[in-house]
Amino acid sequence: MSTHIPYEELLKFTEEALRKGFGYSEREARITARVLAEADARGIPSHGVARLAFYRKNLEQGYARPGTEPEVVWSTPSSLVVDGHGGVGCYVSEFCVEKMLGLAEKTGLAFCAVRNSNHYGIAGYWAELAAKKDMIGMAFTNSYLSATPTFGRRRCLGTNPIAVAVPEGDGRSFLLDMATTTVAHGKIELYDRRKKPMPLGWVIDEEGQGVTDATSFEKTFHQSTLGGHLFVGGEGEENGGHKGFGLGLLVELLCSGLSLGTASFATYNYNPNKQAGICHFFGALRLDLFGPPEELKKHLAGIIEVIRSGEKVPGHDRIFIHGEKEDESRETAMREGVFLDAATRDYLATLADEFAIQKPESLARGAA
Repeated sequence: MSTHIPYEELLKFTEEALRKGFGYSEREARITARVLAEADARGIPSHGVARLAFYRKNLEQGYARPGTEPEVVWSTPSSLVVDGHGGVGCYVSEFCVEKMLGLAEKTGLAFCAVRNSNHYGIAGYWAELAAKKDMIGMAFTNSYLSATPTFGRRRCLGTNPIAVAVPEGDGRSFLLDMATTTVAHGKIELYDRRKKPMPLGWVIDEEGQGVTDATSFEKTFHQSTLGGHLFVGGEGEENGGHKGFGLGLLVELLCSGLSLGTASFATYNYNPNKQAGICHFFGALRLDLFGPPEELKKHLAGIIEVIRSGEKVPGHDRIFIHGEKEDESRETAMREGVFLDAATRDYLATLADEFAIQKPESLARGAA
């Protein structure tokens, strides 16, 4: 049965599972649990606590190495290159973003390229950290080999998400957080877990044909590099698939290119160095580079409000601005608890039994 669990209980349980079961340090567990719980609270279960299964697999296969410290290998007054040495992705990212924001506070802008990291959760979490400091924040990452190029059927890139956060006042931000593929791979895993058909147009099979069976696709996805995700715009050029492919390649060049790191086609089990090889790229720009921050935020909010209040098509009474659905989902989760589907709830209950962790009441009873 599905359940709702109080946010703080989910956070505490996830942190304990990472420490007791996965061997994470206290700091590694704290930031990883926070990023995963935030994803579920914001209504992004593809990147939530169900990701623990993926993180555990990475540990067992030697791709993630808790206790490994990231290292700054190149720096200027406004830039950093960091080698994560295969460490915990969220921990490496926290290290990088904190250092980058420190540089940006001094110089007005800063960037950080990262190599040899791991999965870092939702990209928007990292971009938003800059927005909270009156900066425009950017976060990009390459990922596991997932996507086919326009007119190609062999995978060459990851889902390679883009996140940009722009502060607009009253603690709110415009937050664009999107995979450059039609969907993130975690969403396909979600359909597989729930045994539901996925929409046509998300992926192609080994023969280059669109498929909707998520379970069947998942099996072949891990056995062959033929077939995979389609980029935003879908197949071919007619609906702009080449544009989505271009965005995915841009992310790759920023992440693995500028860090001298591993490209998506050589990550994880395709990496001869036996590291996950994931690369990130972060950026921050202080608003006061462009004028008085409060005046700028007011102006930015005004632009967004005009768009938000525009005429709607029949059957719809609202135009959503990027980040609003997630903010509202989080507000609901804080009041009513974070929703976990039955498969995720059962998985957490299994971890509790395996690692002798006290189950939160909501997991113990499994109430709908």
